[in-house]
Amino acid sequence: MEIWINPACSKCRSAIQLLDAEGSSYTVRRYLEDVPSEDEIRAVLERLGLEPWDITRTQEADAKELGLKEWPREAASRDRWVAALAAHPKLIQRPIITAEDGTAVVGRTEEAVRDALSR
Repeated sequence: MEIWINPACSKCRSAIQLLDAEGSSYTVRRYLEDVPSEDEIRAVLERLGLEPWDITRTQEADAKELGLKEWPREAASRDRWVAALAAHPKLIQRPIITAEDGTAVVGRTEEAVRDALSR
């Protein structure tokens, strides 16, 4: 299991606390320092069953500067979104937990983290 975190994020810290309380074995990836490649983002999206715009923090300053809210949310624009997430990792929703069964969840709630633990 791997968890992508920003240590400054309270949701990330809560997810880590829950994983620790459950005695889970996991690897921490500080994705702002160890930035995922476009291929890694695509792989996580596949595991999540989501599109890049589904995990984009559109309220961030970078998102507003890029005008992401106006970008088309369609298959033809998928690579553009993935490239933006790789170039601006602050835009990636967090925490993302990759589960043992090959799936992943966005662990913003206790229920989502527990879901990842049960897989």
